[in-house]
Amino acid sequence: MIKVEGHPNLYRDEKTGAIVNCDDSGYDQYVKTLHYRENKDRELSDMKKDIDEIKSSLAILINGLNKS
Repeated sequence: MIKVEGHPNLYRDEKTGAIVNCDDSGYDQYVKTLHYRENKDRELSDMKKDIDEIKSSLAILINGLNKS
């Protein structure tokens, strides 16, 4: 692989001419950020489900009180 001038983590594959990024720490940070977002999205989804359940329970309680 040939180092790309002016870019410390980029290399050119001699056979294909493709540019390859060899920045392991940048990739690790990307994966960590991706997992964080997935967990955050899952947590938000769970909270929405919980709120929907609470709303349904309240509606049942209110209907029960109004019938009394």
